[in-house]
Amino acid sequence: MLDLSQMHEFTGPIKADLDQFNTKLNDYLQGDSPLITSIARHLLKSRGKRIRPAFLFLSSRASNTYDEHSVDTSLAIELIHTATLLHDDVVDESELRRGHQTVNAQWTNLISVLMGDYLFAKAFRIMVEADSLELMRAVSRATERVAVGELRQIEETGNYDLSEEEYVSIIADKTASLFSVSCEAGPILKRHQPKQRARFADFGEKVGTAFQMADDLLDFVGDAEVTGKEPGNDVMTGKVTLPLIYSLKKAGKAGRREITKHLRDRDDGSFDKIYRFVAETGGIDYTYRRANELSRRGLEAISNVSQSVYFERLRDMVSFTTSRAS
Repeated sequence: MLDLSQMHEFTGPIKADLDQFNTKLNDYLQGDSPLITSIARHLLKSRGKRIRPAFLFLSSRASNTYDEHSVDTSLAIELIHTATLLHDDVVDESELRRGHQTVNAQWTNLISVLMGDYLFAKAFRIMVEADSLELMRAVSRATERVAVGELRQIEETGNYDLSEEEYVSIIADKTASLFSVSCEAGPILKRHQPKQRARFADFGEKVGTAFQMADDLLDFVGDAEVTGKEPGNDVMTGKVTLPLIYSLKKAGKAGRREITKHLRDRDDGSFDKIYRFVAETGGIDYTYRRANELSRRGLEAISNVSQSVYFERLRDMVSFTTSRAS
C-alpha cells in the first residue's frame, strides 16, 4: 500500500504550489471565531493527502494552463470536499477519520453540520475572486453532483440488486465530480476551447471514479492502522460497492441467498464469510482491473499533452490512486 511519503515523491515538482495552498488554507480558516479556529486547527491536524489540489496543479502545469487563480481554485474545491466529509461523518455517525476524532465526535453533530456549511460558503466566496463565470458554473455543478451522489448512495443502502452501472453513476457523482472539475480548472481559467476542457474533465472523471473503486476495495483489504477504520465497516452497514456487486452477480442462487442473509443479519463472523465469498468469486480482482482500466482510459484522454516532468508525475499520481489497496 502506498503511503504519504511516496506521494510526496510524485508531488515534488509542485511543492511550491502545495506550500502556497497550505499557507492560504491556514489563513482562510483563522479568525472568524474562536470555535471556528479550534475546529480549523483540528481539521488541519488530520489533513489528508491533498489529492485534488495535486491533480489540479499537476494537470495545469502539464498543460501550461496554470493561472494566478489556480491556488484559490484548489482551495475552494478542497473546502467543498472537506465540507462533504464533515456532513458524511454526521450521517455515518463516524467517530474517527484518518485516525483522528471526527468533528462531530469531538464537538457535536450540530457543530459539524454548521462547520460544513461554513466551508461551503467560504469556498464560493473564494471562487468569486477568480471572476470566472465558467469556473463558478463548473464548480457549482460538481458540488451539486456530490450531493446527488451522496443522496443516491443513502437511497441504495442495503440494495443488493444494485447494478454495476448504477454503482459507477453514484461514485462518479459522489467522488469523480470534484476530480473532474479540478483537472478542468486550468483550461477554464485560461479560457481554452470546450474540446480541450472536455479532455481534462474526462481525464479527471475517469481517474476519480477509479480512485473511489480503490477506496471501496480498502473496506475488504485495507489496514485499519492506515485507513483509520476496521475492514468491513462499510459493507456491514449496508454500503454496496463493486467487489460485492460483481460477486453477487457471479454467484448461484443458493450462494447469493446465503451471503445476502449474512449481509442483513450482520452476526459475529459475518464479515469473514462475506470477505471469503467476495475474494473467491473474483470481486476483489475484478475491481482492481476495472480501476486500472478506467485510469488507462483517463490518461488516453489527455495523450496529446507534451511530455514533461509534470506529466510524468501526473501519471504517477494516477497509479497512486489505483494502487492504494494493492
